[in-house]
Amino acid sequence: MKRSGILNRHLSAGIALLGHTDTVMVCDAGLPIPDGPFVVDLAFTAGVPSFERVLTGLLDELVVEGATAAREVRDHNPGATALLDRLFPAPALDLVPHEELKVLTAGARLVVRTGEARPYANVLLRCGVPF
Repeated sequence: MKRSGILNRHLSAGIALLGHTDTVMVCDAGLPIPDGPFVVDLAFTAGVPSFERVLTGLLDELVVEGATAAREVRDHNPGATALLDRLFPAPALDLVPHEELKVLTAGARLVVRTGEARPYANVLLRCGVPF
């Protein structure tokens, strides 16, 4: 058994499969997830686990070279906006229309669904390398 870090075996396995430039979608409970990506559904109840907690836990385990979020987050979710701006200072965060972000989700290697119940709490992480 792992001593620390992400304990969920399905999420740990999904992380172990990631390579440079693979993408990981961390999403709220409402984002439509297309067939294709490996999905780890952590949603338990509305708000649990939160987008922030899952995202920060993943960032402790992953090397991330960039991120993409929906432009609409700026107008509809000040909490997620502040979190994304703090974690991905310019120019690390790209903003695209929400419809485009949903299309990009289909190409993700891994999707991690949270219980987040606030709108547009979604971010697509692009994996980097530790050297």
